Amino acid sequence: MKLKIGDKAPEFEVNDQAGNTVKLSDFKGKKVVLYFYPKDQTPGCTAQACNLRDNYKALQKAGYEVLGISSDTEKSHQKFIEKQSLPFTLLADTDKKVHDLYGTWVEKQMYGRSYMGTARTTFIIDENGVIEDIIEKVKTKEHTSQILK
Repeated sequence: MKLKIGDKAPEFEVNDQAGNTVKLSDFKGKKVVLYFYPKDQTPGCTAQACNLRDNYKALQKAGYEVLGISSDTEKSHQKFIEKQSLPFTLLADTDKKVHDLYGTWVEKQMYGRSYMGTARTTFIIDENGVIEDIIEKVKTKEHTSQILK
């Protein structure tokens, strides 16, 4: 089932980069930018994370909490945060349960070969846990402007 604007954002529980349990319900009363990305330390994902980092104060001023999520491990996320000085939380969805809930673990094609991977997608969730916007055509270097439009 594909999520759409107006749907209740599915509840989840995963670990962050430090091994702490994080639930979507922890952010009740706050707006959340939940962005799914393929892989730590890759060019596109680094550009996206750095764009969010460089504009983090503007996102916070607009009332947003930023959560990045991929199927990488907590340790991989820790290194990514340290290397890029990321001020926000990264979630380790190693079993892809959250990807499945949000429909972001999909079949992809590269060089004529099919494989499963993360669809780079951002969900903007309002204070009541309702999906306010879904950005499927993410511009990695301009992502904040897509969120704050």
